[in-house]
Amino acid sequence: MRVILFGATGMVGQGVLKECLADPEVESILIVGRSEVGVEDAKVRQFVHSDLFDYSGLEGELAGFDGCFFCLGVSAAGMSEEAYHRISVDLTLAAAQALSRLNPEMTFIYVSGTGTDSTEQGRIMWARVKGKTENELMKLPFEAAYMFRPAYIQPLDGIQSRTKAYRVLYSIAGPLFPALQALFPRYVTTTEKVGLAMLQVAKQGNSQPLLENDDINRLAAEGR
Repeated sequence: MRVILFGATGMVGQGVLKECLADPEVESILIVGRSEVGVEDAKVRQFVHSDLFDYSGLEGELAGFDGCFFCLGVSAAGMSEEAYHRISVDLTLAAAQALSRLNPEMTFIYVSGTGTDSTEQGRIMWARVKGKTENELMKLPFEAAYMFRPAYIQPLDGIQSRTKAYRVLYSIAGPLFPALQALFPRYVTTTEKVGLAMLQVAKQGNSQPLLENDDINRLAAEGR
């Protein structure tokens, strides 16, 4: 399996990359981003692309892949709806539209979040914008497209969030994680489980395109 990974420097992307590197069925990984990721592995090729809104002329780089893990995103905190729409909807669709033309048999997996609003009409800004992104992705002519909606994600294996506030949160919550997992199993997962679940879906598919946190944990268990 040949895969493309967007957002490899983020917390979720780091977890997905780790599982891809460990999986013998993953033959090669193309990492696309604005800067290089400090990973040296025979499976990995990195493509630095400064404008993630424009993929014209890159057909040779982006064709011939079986799956895409799109883990690129930002927090909506402090952002206007217009600015958040540009990153969450426009940037994501720019990549997805190019990939759907070049790889119609591809499985495209997008990291969204618990509480995403599929109606696009709710009062919570980030939720309706994410809902629009999901809806537009599912219209594209991929072989399959899946929307992952994790809730609380605990980073493992030394993985850290790039957002300072989140790093503080995870450092506090880390010692409490076993209790959180026991008390709220439907709303807690890990970077490892998200990566395993995404690979499982890329290989085997899933009956539904929207995957909530408990679906992610179930699929991760199946993929071990």
